[in-house]
Amino acid sequence: MEKGWIKIQTYTDIIRGEIDKQMLEENGIPAVLLNKQDSSFMFGKIDLFVNEKDFGQAQRLIQENEPEENEN
Repeated sequence: MEKGWIKIQTYTDIIRGEIDKQMLEENGIPAVLLNKQDSSFMFGKIDLFVNEKDFGQAQRLIQENEPEENEN
């Protein structure tokens, strides 16, 4: 990863990572997903990176958009 980018979140679900990445980009924050999952067995991590200058705003947006847990 190039200098100036920082990991903001780690996922095991690629879809959740893509949702957050798209949400950040829609809010003007460039984001990059680095998929380290095994392509055959789908285990491993997916890391989301943003520029250091956008870290605070990106973190706030991700927290605001976290899916709510069902309490059933």
